[in-house]
Amino acid sequence: MERRPRSFYALTAFFALFLVFLYGPTVTIAILSFQGPQGGLTFPMRGTSLHWFRELFEQQAVGDIWGSFRRSLVLGLMVMVTTVIVSVMGGLAFRKRFAGSTLLFYLIVTSLVIPSILISLGVGLIFDQAGLPVHWAGSGYGAQLTWTLPFGLLIMFAVFNRFDRAYEEAARDLGASPWQTIRFVVLPIIAPSLIGVALSGFTLSYDEFARTLLTAGSYNTLPLEIFGMTTNVTTPVIFALGTLTTAFSLLVIAVFLAVALVMRRRRARQASDAGRGMV
Repeated sequence: MERRPRSFYALTAFFALFLVFLYGPTVTIAILSFQGPQGGLTFPMRGTSLHWFRELFEQQAVGDIWGSFRRSLVLGLMVMVTTVIVSVMGGLAFRKRFAGSTLLFYLIVTSLVIPSILISLGVGLIFDQAGLPVHWAGSGYGAQLTWTLPFGLLIMFAVFNRFDRAYEEAARDLGASPWQTIRFVVLPIIAPSLIGVALSGFTLSYDEFARTLLTAGSYNTLPLEIFGMTTNVTTPVIFALGTLTTAFSLLVIAVFLAVALVMRRRRARQASDAGRGMV
């Protein structure tokens, strides 16, 4: 058996350290969240229990945990749906060159490199000067779209750049209208990519802090609430909250991946059935 070179072990050790650096803080918080009733915010642990998770479901003296969670969930779903719809429409529009398309593309991408806090400040000022309420479902929603839409559009640009137009031509030859072609041909083919856009839109919104900081108004989203709790809460209940929110994020990712897997198997089965029918 051929021996591996020393560089392999060096790179393996480096990658292991990278994983520790990446996930170590999350694992540390998860461990500290299972402390006993007398536990603190640092090691060593003082017993083990589910005490601080139970505390989350009690009335908190500081913060509005579940209210902020509901707002983040609703806002994430709003941003997700909008991101998917606009990204698909933008991807379809950019399939053909039109006047100003290059300028519009760079304007879209530019929002990714502008400091997030400046966007938050700018959106908040626009709403305030226009006499509109600064609210998480209004100005916060708009500010977060400046973060999620560019990613969704870039994904759709890549998808449609590889899309085989022969499928659309075949549908039109069979008498399908433009809308029927999009609904029954284009959307089913790009469905896995749409799931990716939806997942990125939701997760980016759910975790967004800087763009929401000056646009949420009087009611915090969950990231803002957690940030506020760091200055007031001195018990591991904040670690328990962090553990549950991380678990929720992983659950959302797992659900989206499961949906993508089901759709992939369904398409494979349909293709297999169609192949047997042709035989």
